[in-house]
Amino acid sequence: MRPVNAPAWLIERPIAHRGLHDKARGVIENTVAAAQAAIAGGFAIEFDVQMSKDGEAIVFHDETLDRLTDASGPLSAMRAADIAKVRIKGAGEAPPTLAAFLAAVAGRTPLICELKSRFDGDWRIADRVAALAAAYDGPLAFKSFDHDLVAYMRLRRPRTRDGAPCPIGILAQAAYDDPSWSFLSAEQRRDWTDFDHFDLARPDFLSWNVDDLPHKIPFLMKELTGAPVMAWTVRNAGQREAARKWADQIVFDAGEATVIARTEATKQSRGT
Repeated sequence: MRPVNAPAWLIERPIAHRGLHDKARGVIENTVAAAQAAIAGGFAIEFDVQMSKDGEAIVFHDETLDRLTDASGPLSAMRAADIAKVRIKGAGEAPPTLAAFLAAVAGRTPLICELKSRFDGDWRIADRVAALAAAYDGPLAFKSFDHDLVAYMRLRRPRTRDGAPCPIGILAQAAYDDPSWSFLSAEQRRDWTDFDHFDLARPDFLSWNVDDLPHKIPFLMKELTGAPVMAWTVRNAGQREAARKWADQIVFDAGEATVIARTEATKQSRGT
């Protein structure tokens, strides 16, 4: 049984992680060029969005600008006009706004947008992306690690221009013991690990850590609700095999593009 809002396009194509980027060729993650490369390869696109200081949605993964740009410090501390003056290393362009990114893709492939959260109860990002979704023509889904934000998005229920509701998913994994999750309380870690939030969030799909497959959570999600499972982030043959067995689609790193394209071509030639 498929949930009310899990359309087939969610899992019909392999999903390029942050677009199909290639640093050596000046195609950097989460840029319009990476999106165009993914489209040319026949892939869907997963990308990240976070908020500027003045409430604009910016396509960018890291909390700080240091790794990828000629600037430093938190992106969230800068206004959109100042972010527009920043240059991505190797690309010579600024991190795109979500509005510019959507305009460039223009409905040509499914988009899976990860909402980055500071886990502080600030849900303005949900309102901003919902406003932009309302002017967009094309398949567009949202997901987040922040269970409360996912629950708010479900209530907010963004829709694209044609009135189609955008699927809302949860990013998750088996445990949150890594130091990068140290800001979570013990109660939050327990709730996230056990999926105690499910009745509140009721996600349309699950984006699950490929290294935690197989696992009871994605299995039960599929069996009890029919929700599709995406496996992230596939970077080698072992992960591809785990995803093939236990998930419906993969979010893959750019280094896997050639193998995945070949696999997809073989499937099409066999009519599968």
